[in-house]
Amino acid sequence: MSTEVTTNPASDSQVELTLTGMTCASCANRIERKLNKLDGVTATVNYATEKARVTYADGVSTDDLIATVEQAGYGAALPAPPIADRADDAVAPPEDVALAALRTRLIVSALLSVPVVALAMVPAWQFTNWQWLSLTLAAPVVVWGGLPFHRATWTNLRHGAATMDTLVSLGTGAAFLWSVYALFWGDAGMPGMRHGFSLTLERTHGASDIYLEAAAGVVTFILLGRYLEHRSKRNAGAALRALLDLGARDVAVLRSGAEVRIPVAELAVGDRFVVRPGEKIATDGAVEEGTSAVDASMLTGESVPVDVSVGDAVVGGCVNASGRLVVRATRVGADTQLAQMARLVEDAQTGKAAVQRLADRISGIFVPVVIVIALATFAFWLARGEGMAAALTATVAVLIIACPCALGLATPTALMVGTGRGAQLGILIKGPEVLEQTHKVDTVVLDKTGTVTTGEMTLVATVIAAGEDASEVLRLAGALEDASEHPIARAIADAARTASGALVAPEDFGNVEGLGVQGIVEGHAVLVGRPRLLAEWSQHLTADLQAAFEEAQGRGQTAIAVGWDGRARGVLVVEDRVKESSAQAIAELRALGLRPILLTGDNDRVARTVAAQVGIDDADVYAEVLPGDKVDVVKRLQGEGRAVAMVGDGVNDAAALAQADLGLAMGTGTDVAIEASDITLVRGDLRVAVDAIRLSRRTLGVIRSNLFWAFGYNVVAIPVAAAGLLNPMLAGAAMAFSSVSVVTNSLRLRRFRSSL
Repeated sequence: MSTEVTTNPASDSQVELTLTGMTCASCANRIERKLNKLDGVTATVNYATEKARVTYADGVSTDDLIATVEQAGYGAALPAPPIADRADDAVAPPEDVALAALRTRLIVSALLSVPVVALAMVPAWQFTNWQWLSLTLAAPVVVWGGLPFHRATWTNLRHGAATMDTLVSLGTGAAFLWSVYALFWGDAGMPGMRHGFSLTLERTHGASDIYLEAAAGVVTFILLGRYLEHRSKRNAGAALRALLDLGARDVAVLRSGAEVRIPVAELAVGDRFVVRPGEKIATDGAVEEGTSAVDASMLTGESVPVDVSVGDAVVGGCVNASGRLVVRATRVGADTQLAQMARLVEDAQTGKAAVQRLADRISGIFVPVVIVIALATFAFWLARGEGMAAALTATVAVLIIACPCALGLATPTALMVGTGRGAQLGILIKGPEVLEQTHKVDTVVLDKTGTVTTGEMTLVATVIAAGEDASEVLRLAGALEDASEHPIARAIADAARTASGALVAPEDFGNVEGLGVQGIVEGHAVLVGRPRLLAEWSQHLTADLQAAFEEAQGRGQTAIAVGWDGRARGVLVVEDRVKESSAQAIAELRALGLRPILLTGDNDRVARTVAAQVGIDDADVYAEVLPGDKVDVVKRLQGEGRAVAMVGDGVNDAAALAQADLGLAMGTGTDVAIEASDITLVRGDLRVAVDAIRLSRRTLGVIRSNLFWAFGYNVVAIPVAAAGLLNPMLAGAAMAFSSVSVVTNSLRLRRFRSSL
């Protein structure tokens, strides 16, 4: 995150346009270039999501943006307003309608193409005048089945552009028109004509005079590839749609003591609503009545339901597993955690990594270059005297094989699947550039409180003097401390309440500044605090209690003396307990090649004790660091040539999270820290940070492998086709399935498993 960030003026607006008519990465690149030519406009177009994220200045309107896209030959629309309550769930979304139409076109084309290809492949089946039946069957495939390609080609040509559709339309059109010419004006239409055919990598000398099987077969294969591509893209975005569908549709609101069911969209902050067992919690809120266990697995990845009671916060979209709850809404609509998660995931999928920008630039110039190569191929074979048929075969193969679909899908599909899978596991990746940062990181700086430790003081030991009752010492100390708001006091009071039930209220409670508290509990004059407070009342610690006190302090724990009625009775030991998973997480970070560093404002003794428990070296402990100095520590490490990741959860971590090359914020922390980070970890478990880095690296690895195969495919296949060694129909099949292979490779990320 230390890279320079360009901020937009406050007057700039942002909109996300839904695009139609794109068929390949070249289309996306063309729209992006057209939009970016407008003054004050910065646009990013994503072919996989079919959306454009546009930032525009005051002098530009959304109508201008839509008009610019339409002038480029495509369609654009503003996003539809959210539907609060779908009255008719049977109505299919637009993408499903488009997929169904494509499937119909594919099925019809396949049924007509199979006999054409079969007749061409098997000379024994070539009855008298078989070629005219082939023309009858192939014509609807090329004209109607290939209509989307021809229509897009005509639109793009009117705007002086060329895309993948141009290659398909030119290739299949040339093969079909040559066949028609040969049938009507050549010798191919004569009765008794026989047709040789081969799907092998060998040079053809034009023995076949018609190419109907190539034209029909290519159209069908490309339709198949496009259908599988659209279906795979839909599967790739399934995690985001599942996230958006988590919310409840309606809610039972309490009005004048009665339950009234209303759409969730009508819920307002402050409304009290009822959640019965098995129902989804409608929105973020606080429990006012009841106790239950809440299943938050779809939001956080945590499989164990979390117990909640009065005063606890609950998140919309989670499922109430047991008791009846009454919740007061604290956040609604776009402010809820579920909506924010969905927005982060969508933002990440819409953005572009540097590797994708390179692929887009290449796609933008690829099609014109291929057309030049195809013309050169045609001229070369004619000049060699190989004949029109051989020249046409090689040219059509070049046009078909070169379609850069796989190149355009390589990055966005992997991003969609990777960020979607992350959302399912409680990992929110804010942008594609984050993936590239995770690959560089070699050092991870960990804030102590709330990250490595629980962030809450906990009673860990009760040491008593001879003849005393441990439960009595804790009960009286807890009753007195219950009147204080100090974190240590809360830890002791909570432990006492858990052990003994309700606590009695103290009398004459008083706070002795810097020393502790005093008061009357059940007739006893109780003192809780530093040994000096007890000594002032002649209540000195016994040798055993003094040893326990000093031993606790030596371990970096906090020891509290307890006494009443003239005697020291015991020592209570509290600490910010290390999370059970922290040691395992740090070991896994080391296994990833990262050097863990502990950073804390606590004293050196506490910091080194915690470091020893979790396996961090003494040399990698930075203690007694002021909030402002945390940034300096990160800068110092970066100055040593290290790429630094920072994991934190508090306001005082925000600046360091922003300075780090990669910032990871615990979702249990503050909004400021989450906003400053690159990755948000919805759960408070440090092992999720390990999963986040693993998933990010895996996603980047898939992107790179996709790009390698996409580039390699075109680099190898085009010369083979130009050399006349590739049949056009085989080229069409290879091109179609190259796109499918890229998407399938990306879908492997759905199998990513958490280490928890």
